[in-house]
Amino acid sequence: MSATTMAAGTGRLVGRRVRGFFAAWRLVLRISAANLGGRLQYRGDFLTTLAMGLAWQTSVFVFVSVILTRFPTLGGWSASDVLLILAIRMLAHGVVVTVFNSLLLTPYIAQQGLVDFYLVRPMPVYRQVLLYQFPLNAMADSLAAIALFAVAVSRLHLHWTPATIAYLVAAVIGGALLEGAVLTVVSILTFRHTVGVNVFMWFDRMIATFGNYPFTILPLAARAVLTYLLPVAFVAYLPAAVLTGRISATGVPAWLAYASPAAGPLIYIAARYAWQRALRSYESSSG
Repeated sequence: MSATTMAAGTGRLVGRRVRGFFAAWRLVLRISAANLGGRLQYRGDFLTTLAMGLAWQTSVFVFVSVILTRFPTLGGWSASDVLLILAIRMLAHGVVVTVFNSLLLTPYIAQQGLVDFYLVRPMPVYRQVLLYQFPLNAMADSLAAIALFAVAVSRLHLHWTPATIAYLVAAVIGGALLEGAVLTVVSILTFRHTVGVNVFMWFDRMIATFGNYPFTILPLAARAVLTYLLPVAFVAYLPAAVLTGRISATGVPAWLAYASPAAGPLIYIAARYAWQRALRSYESSSG
């Protein structure tokens, strides 16, 4: 086979892959738009969900503001620095709710036998689970996160360069993928056990509780657990330390702090692999 023929074959293969990639995304967008349209038909539910989401996220901001007003510094971090931690965590969580929220419904999806139908469809099962329902609360979470980030940035007066902006974007994506990995791992349990939504919410609350504050306020043992065993530190704390120049206060190697946005993608890839392995051993709810 000549080099020209091989190059032509490779080009056609790449072309098919690219077309398939964009076709898959167009289908995802169409399904998401249809899901959103269906939920918008119930205006009362839409407005209530949006209002409740904004109220909840606002309450988090108010709570942190009260603490920072009473204590101008928290674990050696200024109020503005703490707000940056909270802003990055909430931005990442907004992405999580937008993309991964339907994983919370995996127990219901499995119990109703919907996975059986997903298995015979041409779309990957994991993607079908993610597209099960449009998350209305994602709008409120994202709006609150953007507003909080604007407040934090206006108070910090950081010198933004293309590198720091790219790092911030990577941190938000990495934090979102890390939270998504946690939800993915928990959803694996639904293939073999009866798992309620409360299990998902426990992990969500844990990240929200500890991920909003500098770890310098925690005992050394708790810091170690939340950094190396349950990597909550990688969601927002370590990226914020890099952006504010507080790496030395974290107690972790500088290279690890700088590389913290990479933790999310790596853990998510491992979680997806585990999810696919678990799917192979899935047993139908109908026996």
